[in-house]
Amino acid sequence: MGFLSTIFGKALFYVYSVVGHYGLSIVVFSILAKLLLLPITIKQNKSMQQMNKLQPEIQALQKKYGNNKQKLNEESMKLYQEHNYNPMGGCLPMLIQFPIILGLFNVMREPAKYVFTPEVFATIQKGFLWLPDLGVPDAWRIIPILAAVTTYLSMSNMSAPPQQGGGNNQAQAMTQSMKVISPIMIGFVSWSMSSGLGVYWIIQNLFTYVQQFVMKKMNDAKEGVK
Repeated sequence: MGFLSTIFGKALFYVYSVVGHYGLSIVVFSILAKLLLLPITIKQNKSMQQMNKLQPEIQALQKKYGNNKQKLNEESMKLYQEHNYNPMGGCLPMLIQFPIILGLFNVMREPAKYVFTPEVFATIQKGFLWLPDLGVPDAWRIIPILAAVTTYLSMSNMSAPPQQGGGNNQAQAMTQSMKVISPIMIGFVSWSMSSGLGVYWIIQNLFTYVQQFVMKKMNDAKEGVK
């Protein structure tokens, strides 16, 4: 991930050189990062919507061939081919996003390594809003709370992906658990990490929520037209 982190670090430095303020450059960089991933997110969303439309037919096949796994798999593949659906279509975007997200995370975690030199980072103005220094944890612990809350908000529209087997209930339970566990984990991590990383995470979450809201409205409108 070092290669990607170096590239993203240079991108953040460029944003900083234009904006001239470290806190604002994090906000701008966070939005640009989400826009970078937007095409992948849209592709993943389309794959999920297509799978949802096929779900009634998949459930019918499960009832008909529930005791014959081989036949169920064969008929499911035929169904996918008829509708030109790739079962891996929703997984591949996630695999592509993971190293990018990790690279971005490393940049925000170690800006003195990937964005500035340690000497330069020590001299720049790192105050932002009520935060005196984005390079250290928030003394008021507002950032970790906002990070946890916005993480929950960004996951509020998340639904469990339809599954081929009879594991929908398990998937739904896992999804609901993640909606609780993830915000707690993010809040815990943000508690001791630099507030700059927390600001980055909050902006990412807010953008994700707006993005999901817009996509949901567009999908609902499309379904209404049909």
